[in-house]
Amino acid sequence: MDDIISLNNIDYSYYGKIPALKNVNLSVKKGEMFSIIGLNGSGKSTLLHIINGLIFPDSGEVLFDGNPVTEKSLHDKNSRMQLRQRMSYIFQNPDIQLFCPTVLDELLFGPLQLSIPFETAQERAEQTLSYLGIGFLKDRPVYMLSGGEKKKVAIASVLTMNPDILLIDEPLSSLDPKTQTFFIELLLELNHAGKTIIFTTHHLDLIDHLQPRVAVLSEEHTIRKTGTASEILGDEEFLISVNLIHEHTHKHGNEEHKHYHTHYVFHKH
Repeated sequence: MDDIISLNNIDYSYYGKIPALKNVNLSVKKGEMFSIIGLNGSGKSTLLHIINGLIFPDSGEVLFDGNPVTEKSLHDKNSRMQLRQRMSYIFQNPDIQLFCPTVLDELLFGPLQLSIPFETAQERAEQTLSYLGIGFLKDRPVYMLSGGEKKKVAIASVLTMNPDILLIDEPLSSLDPKTQTFFIELLLELNHAGKTIIFTTHHLDLIDHLQPRVAVLSEEHTIRKTGTASEILGDEEFLISVNLIHEHTHKHGNEEHKHYHTHYVFHKH
């Protein structure tokens, strides 16, 4: 498979003072499930923003399908439209993403911005609402939705554009267990359908469930290791060194026990 996204020697800092990413190198192949993991504040969201051309690195190169993604390149309408049509972003907080009066309006907005005919956009919206089981929300004002419903609508608003690549920031954030399971199954289904999935997380069990290729961002804002899910999860010493697991002490009666604690949201049996 060819690399659809490549990042070479990426540095980024906020206000030129606060380092967010240092010498980041990674590549993602077409149709791959890929995860960027690390503690909060390690630079995961910033990295997704750079991949999507929402911000631009201080130095280094971002390539999408072999073509540079720069502030200059995105001034070209054709380049910008191709990127926005083929790559979509699902934010950690859906309130950032949703702004239209009704759910149906949200689903129509993206396709219409891409100059897709209204009839086609409407058909896509109806199909997506049905696919996600939220047709009953079609005419609901967005502000009247629950957190899980907002997340589903945010996903739906992206799927109506039928992107090749989905960028997802902390997919399980603020979701109840039922919606978490729904989202995990949806990501697997979309990946099996050929979509390239890139997501950030600090939950190691999500890596265990989805088995992506993994890049680990350290607290120093650089990629410490890249490998398969089993290679990363099986390296306990490495996970301790990047603070993704740590030793936890508890007592049973008068006996003291120590074991490793990790960021798991599902219980393992």
